[in-house]
Amino acid sequence: MSAVRAVNPVIRGFAPDPSVIRVGDWYHLATSSFEWFPTIPLFRSRDLASWEPAGAVDTAVPGRSLLGVPDSGGIWAPALSHADGVFWVVYSVVRSVGTRFFDLTTYVSITDDVTGPWSEPVRVPGHGFDPSLLHHDGRHYLLNLQNDSRVGGRRFDGIVLTELGVPKPGGRPDASRIHAIGPTRLLLQREELVEGPKITAKDGWFYLLLAQGGTGVEHGVLVARSRSLTGPYEVDAVPLLTTRDDRGVPLQKAGHGELVQAPSGAWFLSHLASRPLETEQGPRNPLGRETAIQRVEWVDGWPRLAHGGWHPAVEIDVTDAVTVSDDAVVAAVGPSEEDMGSDGFGTVPGWPWSTLREPAGDWLDRTSRPGYVRLVGRMGPESLWQQSLLAQRLTEHHAEVEVTVEASPVTFTQSAGLVLYYNTTSYLQLHLTWAEPAGQPQAGQQWRGVGRRVLRLEHGRPEDARVVAEVDAPSGPVRLAARIDGGTARMFAGTAGGELHPVGPDLDFTDLSDDFGPRLRFTGALAGISVVDLVEGTFHADFTGWALRQTAAPQWRSAGWAAS
Repeated sequence: MSAVRAVNPVIRGFAPDPSVIRVGDWYHLATSSFEWFPTIPLFRSRDLASWEPAGAVDTAVPGRSLLGVPDSGGIWAPALSHADGVFWVVYSVVRSVGTRFFDLTTYVSITDDVTGPWSEPVRVPGHGFDPSLLHHDGRHYLLNLQNDSRVGGRRFDGIVLTELGVPKPGGRPDASRIHAIGPTRLLLQREELVEGPKITAKDGWFYLLLAQGGTGVEHGVLVARSRSLTGPYEVDAVPLLTTRDDRGVPLQKAGHGELVQAPSGAWFLSHLASRPLETEQGPRNPLGRETAIQRVEWVDGWPRLAHGGWHPAVEIDVTDAVTVSDDAVVAAVGPSEEDMGSDGFGTVPGWPWSTLREPAGDWLDRTSRPGYVRLVGRMGPESLWQQSLLAQRLTEHHAEVEVTVEASPVTFTQSAGLVLYYNTTSYLQLHLTWAEPAGQPQAGQQWRGVGRRVLRLEHGRPEDARVVAEVDAPSGPVRLAARIDGGTARMFAGTAGGELHPVGPDLDFTDLSDDFGPRLRFTGALAGISVVDLVEGTFHADFTGWALRQTAAPQWRSAGWAAS
């Protein structure tokens, strides 16, 4: 077999908190989805280098709704496992961000086939977010961060363990009857911030992997070990993984790790990392946190990066991770051009498309007009509730996106078009809408029907949105486009099939990043289409000609920064 090399990130763009397991010939991986649907995207691979979509845990949220959850709330850090012949996932639904109370609920779901269907979620103790499961000697344990929500308490107050009772009629776990048994035990408590606990049992040791230092530039993976599951745990003197000591390492924010073993016996670490853009305000990461893989060796009973030190490598050899002998082990991630169809929307509403806070419903119409996607307008881009928005993750720092829209707005409360979106306080929206006649002041609804069709470019920011540009729209279908070049975005418009012309100036695309604004932010930038109707919810727009072309920056296309 020819050598197989993985270039990090192996899953690119808004794919944080990876949890990886191997079952037979397949590696399976889950990532956080936060306020976006599909909930808990799943991927699979036979070599750790090339990953393909493998569905999602569609039943993760009771009622299939995250309406009202704050930006970067929702589903945090799911953990996959496999035991008793079934797949397990445990995760928390977080409904408050940046408060003493996370207002979270923690759930477990199981399935015979990772592609689904998954069982209805069952609530288990939720001491904090980032739970995981350990299946050992026929017993099941829930690991959790402990949050002390009292005034003066610590939000990251140690790692706790609770045994779960799992009835198994006929030998198969009954997910509906999972419950806590026995006392909750404190495994480890430190002054520093630790979260995301995962336990690997190896050679008579229990290895506790911890996400250390928060999920920003101080992030890392810390390891502790014990001969007993319940401790005491000895903490490693050095981190397994971090970039906090060197802001020049290409993959920053490296942390939140989990170990997995290949059939060859080789060990690997999945973790999150980001590819920052350097700006005058410091590093910013519009692509969010992404999934990476590292080789691991065991030295004196501790896991160490195989290439030495604790900085992540961009390129690693994963030949001994391959689970089959065929060189063509998996398909490329994402749909092919043929899958996307003549209108570019072929997989709608399936992956790689995402929707906000609820799955696609009757506001998305794929059948009324063949060759088009019709969206019915609902709330605006700053709503935590019902947005008619359909988007794809951005995975590279250079991208071109375009779409053609047909709509006839007759009031300022109706609009439709293209959007680059991070969250309700960070977006760039180029919409076809209505405005008063030229020269007249903004004066509310003009019931006489007098007005004009315009293209309005808005820049959403935490302090307030601002109108960047407003120009008369051409008649008929309108072609909209955006070009992203590193930290700069530029919007364009023109007639269908005609030449594109700039709308507004160059804009700071890094506003759409984890590192912008006063609040915690955990997702990533997406490109998509949206429709607004604030009054009646009946205005619709038809879209066709969707295209999203992304290009890796030169250093991310090369074989640079390889592990030695």
